[in-house]
Amino acid sequence: MLSARDLTLRRGPEPLFEQVNFTIFRGNKVGLTGANGSGKSSLFAAVRGELGADRGDIERPSGLKIAHVEQEVAASDRAAIEFVLDGDTELRSVLAAIEDAERRDAAMELAELYASLQAIDGYRARARAAALMHGLGFKSSDLERSVAEFSGGWRVRLAMARALGSRADLLLLDEPTNHLDLDAIVWLEEWLTSFSGTLLMISHDREFLDAIIDRVLHIENKGVRAYAGNYSQFEQKRIEELALQRTLQTRQLRRVAEITTFVNRFRASATKSRQAQSRLKMLQRMERIVPAHVDSPFEFEFKTPLKTPRPLLTVENAACGYPGRIIVKGINAAIGPHDRIALLGPNGAGKSTLTKMLAGEAEPLEGRRIAAADLVIGYFAQQQMEQLKPDCDAFWHVRNLGGPDFAAGDEQRVRDHLGRFGFEGDRAFEPVARFSGGEKARLTLALLVARRPNLLLLDEPTNHLDIDMRHALTVALQGFEGGLVVVSHDRHLIKTVADTLWLVADGKLEVFDGDLNDYQQWLKSRAKAQQTADEKPKAARKPRDSSSQLQRELEQIERRIAAIAAERASLDEEIAGSVAAPKLAARSVRLARDAEALEARWMEVGTAIEAAEAQGANDI
Repeated sequence: MLSARDLTLRRGPEPLFEQVNFTIFRGNKVGLTGANGSGKSSLFAAVRGELGADRGDIERPSGLKIAHVEQEVAASDRAAIEFVLDGDTELRSVLAAIEDAERRDAAMELAELYASLQAIDGYRARARAAALMHGLGFKSSDLERSVAEFSGGWRVRLAMARALGSRADLLLLDEPTNHLDLDAIVWLEEWLTSFSGTLLMISHDREFLDAIIDRVLHIENKGVRAYAGNYSQFEQKRIEELALQRTLQTRQLRRVAEITTFVNRFRASATKSRQAQSRLKMLQRMERIVPAHVDSPFEFEFKTPLKTPRPLLTVENAACGYPGRIIVKGINAAIGPHDRIALLGPNGAGKSTLTKMLAGEAEPLEGRRIAAADLVIGYFAQQQMEQLKPDCDAFWHVRNLGGPDFAAGDEQRVRDHLGRFGFEGDRAFEPVARFSGGEKARLTLALLVARRPNLLLLDEPTNHLDIDMRHALTVALQGFEGGLVVVSHDRHLIKTVADTLWLVADGKLEVFDGDLNDYQQWLKSRAKAQQTADEKPKAARKPRDSSSQLQRELEQIERRIAAIAAERASLDEEIAGSVAAPKLAARSVRLARDAEALEARWMEVGTAIEAAEAQGANDI
């Protein structure tokens, strides 16, 4: 399917990797891993042919159809579902040819084109596109909205649906979960698991990788190594490799001891609830995977808060949302210094809006938000990253915005702190404008940790972080001695840091009785109930729209039958006395079979039209 032969790629004067060799076979589902900046996205660009190799090459079959997700989708008046269908270029080509042949009344050509349309299952293309959009969180009313009406994140979802619907041989996905909520991730996970093509994916979501991939390509030390199995199996093999490096032994033992302490502390206090037991299992798993991250450049911790009042924050009969629109109401909650809470809920239910209100970034529309006198909030959200000053460096940010511990002028303290987040040496003095999304997220976390909060409110903190940084954050959160509320689609993070699950849905906030597996079942049941509810009005509606769609299909079938009849008549004339008679006769037989199938469908559609019209008459 795809092979790299002595491949070298450079970024500037330095090679990302040198003379690497690997092969991806048809049907493989491959996870591409490696630290930020190691060259994962550059390798994707090379596979697509957008980046030339400095040495060697990438071999791919001629005609290989590759699809990827555009991260920038321009505003346009194109209907969303038409934009998604545009990803299937073969479908669009066949449909355009059919329109042209119909204009020219080319019966024989039409017969061939209709056969081509049937071969690519073109009659169901629109239904497939709608199903993809629904799985990614779009409502039925969104299908005909223009692309320009959607925000940037939702346009990326449209691009995702377009790529998934393209019927590609090779699908390239770069951080596909970044713009998705948990219910869309669960749907995408199931879709990719059943995808019959070849998949090459970059993701820092270990749960997502484990469920889908069967192979890992790991970029490290300017090389690419292949591992069989999913991400957890790769980690275990890497642990065994690193165990051979004796220079890491001391650090490895220390990190294992730290995690073991967390596990033992939690085991002593864990209840028998499903969520508590789920978290305990994940902590025990962390004991095993720590050695795989001993050479990570990220290692930090939250210092003990100066004060930990009880409760830290109370909300009474509150409502949150926007002026003139309440999203969640009747909120009654108290958050203490030992609470570890994950907020769950469908897309748009109000998780981020609630977190923003808890953080004091927005006033409650009703009721009261009561903060303890010594409350110190560490709030992480997209807007915090956007508030970084582009012209200033990381050192300036920590020195001036990192709180009293860093304002005294101790330069080494600031540099040591930044080093724990990967900003070592001159990197600490580069302007933020040059930073990647992952680097901005790390700097935002560095500022948050520096302020010694006693309540953490984290809204999608792992979106731009690689696996090593996600692991470091998880370890640090285990040692945090304050309250925690987290919104995340990273199931590994939720399982390892949250003791309690809160559900935001249908305008309410309530405790969710269960673990993440129960929540995934809740999502599926809810989606099924919603689909049933959506179908009832359609069934009650006068079937005029359905009848007109069937009528259009009937007309298409009739044109195809007529085209086949014309071609068969022409073939009969050619067969007489022709040296190619056997081939022509075989073609005639195939056309006869096509005509028979079409006539059967014509009868089905005609019967359906009669039933729809009869139902319409009864409804009048």
